[in-house]
Amino acid sequence: MKERPSFPARIDFSGSPVKSRAPSARATLIASSPIKTPGAQLASGLGLDSSAVRLNMVKKLAAQGITDNAVLDAMRVVERHRFVDSALVGQAYEDTSLPIGLGQTISKPGVVSRMIELLRQGSKSKLGRVLEIGTGCGYQAAVLSQLSDEVYSIERLRGLHDKARENLRHLRQPNLHLLFGDGMEGYAAGAPYAAIIAAAGGEAVPQAWIDQLAIGGRLVAPVSAGANSPGKQALVVIDKTPQGCKQTVLEAVHFVPLKSGLA
Repeated sequence: MKERPSFPARIDFSGSPVKSRAPSARATLIASSPIKTPGAQLASGLGLDSSAVRLNMVKKLAAQGITDNAVLDAMRVVERHRFVDSALVGQAYEDTSLPIGLGQTISKPGVVSRMIELLRQGSKSKLGRVLEIGTGCGYQAAVLSQLSDEVYSIERLRGLHDKARENLRHLRQPNLHLLFGDGMEGYAAGAPYAAIIAAAGGEAVPQAWIDQLAIGGRLVAPVSAGANSPGKQALVVIDKTPQGCKQTVLEAVHFVPLKSGLA
């Protein structure tokens, strides 16, 4: 892989065209440091910062069929309650999506672990360079940073980009880079990527993502199920080989819509 680009950097929109192009934007790099433990408590009185709370969530994920121990370990380490609004912390370790503002949500732990497990393809080692489309509140990026050599996470909504930056500031993950820009365009300056994961679903996977995926890489994203199933989405896995791309359609999912432009 090529060397990491210097920062600040500008998102390169000179690559392959995709639908609904947006103006280029300056990318923002964030490095963070360890999060301090607040005094939030579950209704049972068990502190949200307790490893037992997360271990219970992980046991449920394993019961649902997640078998990748590295993924389960990362889900146990990253404290989800730090990425949700204070009014919702009591639901942080339930397998449910929660609102994070601006019409967006933090995905269910089951969905996060499922998609990252698919991304890893059963590998015993860390992923290489990963591109995440849709940073949101930063939770999935934090999990990915535990399992990857390097993570670039891009968000088109300034409010959420700033929220993720604050949420991740004290994590001190030098391999995690937050970018403010149009995720439809990917981030060509960091390509090629060993893996790409999307937290929003469109009518099709943008060509820019395919172009930026390395040979031998894998992309996991929700995609519209088509005209016969309006409003429905399916999880899609795309493997890029020297002979071309192989697409596998999996289970039905529900994600926020993929949009272009900055807001």
